[in-house]
Amino acid sequence: MEFDKISGQVIGCAIEVHRNLGPGLLESVYRQCLAFELRAKGLNCETEKTVRVTYKELALGSDLRIDLLVEGSLVVELKSVENLLPLHEAQVLTYMKMAGARTGLLINFNTRFVKEGIRRFVL
Repeated sequence: MEFDKISGQVIGCAIEVHRNLGPGLLESVYRQCLAFELRAKGLNCETEKTVRVTYKELALGSDLRIDLLVEGSLVVELKSVENLLPLHEAQVLTYMKMAGARTGLLINFNTRFVKEGIRRFVL
């Protein structure tokens, strides 16, 4: 599937979760609920997907944990913060590079309307 179609489905599911739960909960709650909604739509969704961090030929002992990897190609990083920061955007871009994904979404659920807290990324 192309990025716009998958991301559109993820955004629709995020809106559904936010409509039912509202802002102010922990990121882990939103992750579980969003994964539930995505799987109900028939999308392949891995939660807390670990990605090995390597530097040149050196495999480091620490791994990244991507909140959601949808259809093996879309990194979804979730936040529940007052404001998204440039650091959050950099985190998504780094996760995309490390996972070999060309596309990503950053979703902040701690907003009045979740659409206000969504950023899309394409490498």
